[in-house]
Amino acid sequence: MKVLIEWTYRSPKGTETVFKSEEMPAAQALLIANDLEKTGRAKQLVFIDQFDSSWTVKELKGYLKGIEMEPHNIIVYFDGGFNWESKAAGLGCVIYYDQNGKSYRLRKNAAVDGLTSNNEAEYAALHLCLQELEFLGIQRLPVQIIGDSRVVINHLSEEWPVIEQDLYSWADKIEAKMKSLGLQPQYELVSRKANGEADRLAAQALAGIEIIATSEMV
Repeated sequence: MKVLIEWTYRSPKGTETVFKSEEMPAAQALLIANDLEKTGRAKQLVFIDQFDSSWTVKELKGYLKGIEMEPHNIIVYFDGGFNWESKAAGLGCVIYYDQNGKSYRLRKNAAVDGLTSNNEAEYAALHLCLQELEFLGIQRLPVQIIGDSRVVINHLSEEWPVIEQDLYSWADKIEAKMKSLGLQPQYELVSRKANGEADRLAAQALAGIEIIATSEMV
């Protein structure tokens, strides 16, 4: 989770003003807040997360301690590919997360039938990612979701309305899964090049190459 620090600075003569930091990882913010408190000039110090919720130092320390043993700092990349001739779809999923002081990367792909377009394949790829988050036991956490599908990202971030019935069904299914897991998604649209890892997994699935692997990041 990323937060910004907000605090009131009081000068030796009693003049006060409010400062806000840039967003940073919660653990880093706690270290900086500790240094600020040592000056004796920082008053009413709070942390504000991406959803405008406020946290005290004690609350943020408790939160970090509580999630240390569980997967957290979740970043999801998804991509779907569709072969118009064979009507086959390939799904790619990459999940980065931290757990027990270490960082991990999960990669998975899948080949599926029964879809009718590339947009459906993109939605199906994101749904695959949510299934993997559920298998990891991830609940009630912020999740950064990154993809190169303008349709999926703009639909789910409510930038565009969902008109097509088949895509509406996928959007509804994904939002229901998000709600059941208590996830707090943040969507980011990137270029296909920036989504290369998930794109390769989708292409490999279409080529009949199945991949599922979790590795520690060093």
